[in-house]
Amino acid sequence: MNHAPASVWRRPVHFLAFGLGSGTVPFAPGTFGTLAAIPFYWLMSELPLNWYLGLVVVTFLWGVWLCDKTSRDLGVHDHSGIVWDEFVGYWLTMAAVPFSWEAALWGFVLFRIFDVFKPWPIRWADRRVAGGFGIMIDDVLAAIYAWSIMHLWFWLH
Repeated sequence: MNHAPASVWRRPVHFLAFGLGSGTVPFAPGTFGTLAAIPFYWLMSELPLNWYLGLVVVTFLWGVWLCDKTSRDLGVHDHSGIVWDEFVGYWLTMAAVPFSWEAALWGFVLFRIFDVFKPWPIRWADRRVAGGFGIMIDDVLAAIYAWSIMHLWFWLH
């Protein structure tokens, strides 16, 4: 079970790392964090691709710091409520995917599958890479798997 610290509501860094509070849900915080990323994808999908990708890179780099700072403050590496990595992972999954609610749903499902089951090298990175970068990189790898399937599906249809 997820127990969110009170600092999530008092400290902006923790609030952001906890996905604007979506990571405070007492069960499946990663799933709720990913759901909370969907409206932002909807808004971001109107951006030119280079701006979209630039925004994903910036939010990844910022996320390394956010997640590292929050983990250190809480004294817990990769607290289950830290879901900024799910936000960025979902946005990467959806890169260059034209917005539709169907695509948003499929991207959500695919990203969650890879984030939960962690096939190689995701599990390896999750266990061996420390700090904020470690928190972020396994979701980036999950996103690459999900992104590949999304684009293969679009290419075949």
